[in-house]
Amino acid sequence: MSALTDPDRDRTEDRWDDGLIARSRRAEADGGEEGIGEDGDDALVRAVSGAGSDGGKSATPPLSAEAQALRARLDALRQLVGLSRTRILDGKTLAEAGRVLDEAAARRGLSPQHTVVAIAGATGSGKSTLFNSLAGVQISETGLRRPTTAAPIACSWSDGAAGLLDRLEIPGRLRRRPRETSGAGALRGMVLVDLPDLDSAVGAHRDHVDRVLALVDAVVWVVDPEKYADAVLHERYLRPLAGHAEVTFVVLNQVDRLAGESADLVLDDLRRLLDEDGIALGEHGEPGATVLGLSALTGEGVGELRELLGQFTQEKGAATRRISADVDRAAVRLRPLYVADGHPGPEIGEAARTEFEDRLAEAVGAYAAGLAAERAWRRNAGRACGTPWLRLWRWYEGRRAPRTLAGLAALAVIGGRGASTAQAPVEEEVTARQRVEQAVRAVADEAVTGLPEPWAQAVRETAVRGGDRLPEALDEIAVTLGAAVAVPNAKPPRPAWWPAAVLGQAAMTLLQIFGGLWLVGQIVGVLEPKLLPPVLLMVAGIIGGPLVEWACSIAARGPARRYGQDAERKLRQAAAGCGRARVLEPVAAELLRYREVREQYATVAAGGTKLSTTRQ
Repeated sequence: MSALTDPDRDRTEDRWDDGLIARSRRAEADGGEEGIGEDGDDALVRAVSGAGSDGGKSATPPLSAEAQALRARLDALRQLVGLSRTRILDGKTLAEAGRVLDEAAARRGLSPQHTVVAIAGATGSGKSTLFNSLAGVQISETGLRRPTTAAPIACSWSDGAAGLLDRLEIPGRLRRRPRETSGAGALRGMVLVDLPDLDSAVGAHRDHVDRVLALVDAVVWVVDPEKYADAVLHERYLRPLAGHAEVTFVVLNQVDRLAGESADLVLDDLRRLLDEDGIALGEHGEPGATVLGLSALTGEGVGELRELLGQFTQEKGAATRRISADVDRAAVRLRPLYVADGHPGPEIGEAARTEFEDRLAEAVGAYAAGLAAERAWRRNAGRACGTPWLRLWRWYEGRRAPRTLAGLAALAVIGGRGASTAQAPVEEEVTARQRVEQAVRAVADEAVTGLPEPWAQAVRETAVRGGDRLPEALDEIAVTLGAAVAVPNAKPPRPAWWPAAVLGQAAMTLLQIFGGLWLVGQIVGVLEPKLLPPVLLMVAGIIGGPLVEWACSIAARGPARRYGQDAERKLRQAAAGCGRARVLEPVAAELLRYREVREQYATVAAGGTKLSTTRQ
């Protein structure tokens, strides 16, 4: 049995054996001699995971206000990604947001009582020495050989962190326990990870650093007086993680090498560089990154860092702050997909709708159909109210050789000269299609005003899909509804006052006939010669008939105009309804979807300044 489990030997020896995870006293008391023959690695895993415990998971405590706000933001981000996955063209950005959701779910499913802190730094910065100093025992190998640390090494101050370490892919042989000292209780719950050099010449080492840094709750960046301004550190790591200031510690190691006030000057310059990186500094009681100087070799300042890490761990809010900072970072990257320099609520304005309907009405010929309907109504009223002699003449003209446009066209076709006239409908059809396509483009351009480019593209594609078969649908409407006014044989309803007009014309005709017969009777000597009365009757009938027809034409103007407007309105409404169903409503639905995701994005982006210190 290990000497660490022997109380008497604990009191007589100061050393910490070889730094491996010691078996707990509870395991010694309960297991008795079972642990004597166990393999070393299995014992390490059992010890760090807390054998017989929850294996890294514990009962979920009541959520704090910060955790509740984070949960709302994560739910909004999840809905945002789901609503946008089929519409946003930038799949890489959405994949990054999905990774944040996955990692947040994985971290929230593990022990909230533990805080995982990584120690990162460049070659020769002394991070492994600091790691050993905090643990109080030689765990991570140090030396002049570079790189010294080849894989992440973990040290846990309490049991139950196995799940977290499994997530970091740290094998059992690299999991350690610190020296049991009186001050170790202040760090209970902390899991400290020593990382390989971030500027290592070995690519696998840098991969370890990038992978673990994306998963830990906090980071202690260790810099030295010679390389604290290294471009790799600032450009590749600190600047991109500027929003994670609240879970960031920056320590200037090896201050024992600086004489006099040189340490303060270097610290001031380090703060200046961090400020240029956009990292908020936790000074004057404000939240932000912690910056301090120390010497891991001599122990100067290590106690202060241990105290700060202890307070940080006991707050148990590092995981929440880290995830919130990740959400802030994802929100910044998602912003171009949901926010543009336009009005916040894009929609199809009333003017754009009216213009779209006007263009569809023009393409379907609603105005011309209305004029044709008006002329047909007036023509029918004229036929109903005209003089019998004029109607007889019109009938005679209609029975003569075909002189109408339709008849001439029929003769031209029969004579083989219809090739030129057959091209007109094709041109008209092409023109109508172009008008419809132009109307669709115009309303789409109006709808996408103020939209980010990915959503603008989605709205345009929706409008184009809806307008693909729109000309054919309008043609059907023109054939069905426009036939009543476009076909010459279609008769509109007669005026309501037609019987009175017919009776008036009949009376005028009877006066003419009666006066004529009276005059003929006088001429043949049957009746007494009185020329004036029959002439007056005939003149009254001759003048009265056109007067009745003229009065009827005046009276027919208003009803004819209303009839034409009604026909135009019906055709316009039918065309507008077809346009709404195929174009406007799908576009409006897409805009509604954008407003929904915009609201979700507002929830995702809101509250970021409360949980992290991303500079605006």
